[in-house]
Amino acid sequence: MSALGTVHRAGDGRVALRFERRIRHPQAKVWRAITETGQLRAWFVQILDYDRFQLDLTPGAKIAFVDRQGTVIGEGEVIRVDPPKLLEYTWDSEILRWELEPDGDDGCRLVFTNIVDDPGAAPALGAGWHAGLDALEALLDGRPVEPSVGHELQATYQRAFA
Repeated sequence: MSALGTVHRAGDGRVALRFERRIRHPQAKVWRAITETGQLRAWFVQILDYDRFQLDLTPGAKIAFVDRQGTVIGEGEVIRVDPPKLLEYTWDSEILRWELEPDGDDGCRLVFTNIVDDPGAAPALGAGWHAGLDALEALLDGRPVEPSVGHELQATYQRAFA
């Protein structure tokens, strides 16, 4: 299993979940996987309808998170973009921040931070993002993206964040 994410209080009293991964693929390839709809479809939040979800990489651009039934389940806004290094946007009151930097000749370091209001949500969110980042790596490696084992991971995160 990949290293667990960490949790700490953000400066504004909210909770920050932080994941750091060394990925064996170039920064530009990872950037495409976290920004292009066709690639997000394979690993990102699986309840979204990617025919309706579009990520406009312009600061201030609005984002509608639409589920497969066509219901808007969240709204956001692009905060910062610095390709291929930084992408930050909101999903309702949450902040999702993706940071990439080269790491060696053939890889990059990914730091993903999810800032949330509710500390009680940290174990479930930690498990979900952990599984999602595992799926991202599988996609990049050309391996099948396995179904999430979030329920097993959630117990692990519950113990880790206790």
